[in-house]
Amino acid sequence: MRPVYTVTLSSTGRQFTAEPGETVLEAAQRAGIALPYSCRSGVCGSCKATLLEGRCTYPRNPPLALSGTSPAQHAILLCQAVPASDLRIEAREIASVEDIARRQLDVVVARKWRLAPDVIGVQLRPADGQPRLQWLPGQYLDVLLDGERRRPFSIANHPQADGVIELHVRHVAGGGFTSWVAESLKEGDTLRIEGPLGTFVPREDSERPMIFMAGGTGFAPVKAIVEHFIALGTRRPMRVYWGARNAGDLYLRELAQGWVRQAHDLVFHPVISDPEQAAVSGLRIGLVHEALLEDQPDLSGYDVYMSGPPAMIDAGRKLFVAANLPEERLYYDSFDYAPDVLAKILGSRAGIAIET
Repeated sequence: MRPVYTVTLSSTGRQFTAEPGETVLEAAQRAGIALPYSCRSGVCGSCKATLLEGRCTYPRNPPLALSGTSPAQHAILLCQAVPASDLRIEAREIASVEDIARRQLDVVVARKWRLAPDVIGVQLRPADGQPRLQWLPGQYLDVLLDGERRRPFSIANHPQADGVIELHVRHVAGGGFTSWVAESLKEGDTLRIEGPLGTFVPREDSERPMIFMAGGTGFAPVKAIVEHFIALGTRRPMRVYWGARNAGDLYLRELAQGWVRQAHDLVFHPVISDPEQAAVSGLRIGLVHEALLEDQPDLSGYDVYMSGPPAMIDAGRKLFVAANLPEERLYYDSFDYAPDVLAKILGSRAGIAIET
């Protein structure tokens, strides 16, 4: 019989047990303890923690987010690390997430509209007799599909009294679900969702100025968090950077520009990576993380939130910490492939046949 191992959190002494084959993250969630995570695939690095004692294995996906990390740092990824002994780890706990129960419910498509040529806006409301989803700004949900498949989407609005949920869905060429959303989903259709998920949430116990960086539809959770702070009437300065290839991909630029008038101290920086597109639009040219560092070369006095594709997140993680940002004040969210799609890709690279 395979053993059950105990995981101890060094900062608080809290303990929980991991069943055979269970990841540290899964075991913590089963125990009602909120540890940081985002993609759940080992790619984004949001769940990185320090292993102080014990041994882990990675029987599912390789810990890609640890590439380039020195072994001397003893880093592990909570979403993929399976205990091979009792563990003592150093990991951030997100107490604000612990009190919100994750649930499944049916929702109805209340509105569908086009935000950009390849981005669809979708508003969902609880189906009749279903409870409202409870969430914190910045969290995401899974749309549940046949065969236990899931598709994660960030929630683009902060909680509303009517329970309406807003999603921004990018149509990916060859992507079965996003193609269905773009071409076939209609108002009145019912979806099954599970949430809330993720720990990319506002940290309200700080008075430091905040910097937000979004890439593409990574704008969705940034939008939710920024609007949350505006609604709170925060006096903390906010700087919002949104990067895309062309001006059309900044699909809610006018909304973001409107925040400048609503907030106490907010500056919005749209950034375009394509030189020709930038010249046509008159917007700032470059990569969004480079623009941020050009404006703020020393990040030691800030809290930084970022959301977008893995390449942007990876660059930001390394460069922002090098710019004196304490890693515990860097909060991020990244989605690329759904877990089952990523498993197929990783399996094909390793020459492993994966059942679908």
